[in-house]
Amino acid sequence: MMDNSQTVVYRQALNKTFAAAFSGIGYFFKTERNGKIQAAAALMAIVAAFWLHISAVEWILILFCIAAVITLEMVNTALEHLCNHVHEDYHPSIKIIKDVAAGAVLFASILSIITGLIIFVPKILPLLKS
Repeated sequence: MMDNSQTVVYRQALNKTFAAAFSGIGYFFKTERNGKIQAAAALMAIVAAFWLHISAVEWILILFCIAAVITLEMVNTALEHLCNHVHEDYHPSIKIIKDVAAGAVLFASILSIITGLIIFVPKILPLLKS
């Protein structure tokens, strides 16, 4: 069991951890073009989900897709910054790292679009026929 001084130190460390994480999230959405694009796409999906009254399971799938794409985009951004810091000039290994990270974002994005189509198209088609 922790005494009071240990609890204070633990809370201060936890607060610093959260502050750093929120700072990173803020940096990503403020400075990265792809962050802004992903945020806009996520907002459109959320608005469509509310408008079309999707089920709880469909909400979980949409939110998971949003989380997967944005998380991978953030990791891709972090890796690009690290690679640029480590090696400013072209290097074949750095190219592979950047390409694979970008590929992960693309892969998640494609599967998220497919998931969105599976969920939204059957709900939109009847609205177009009326």
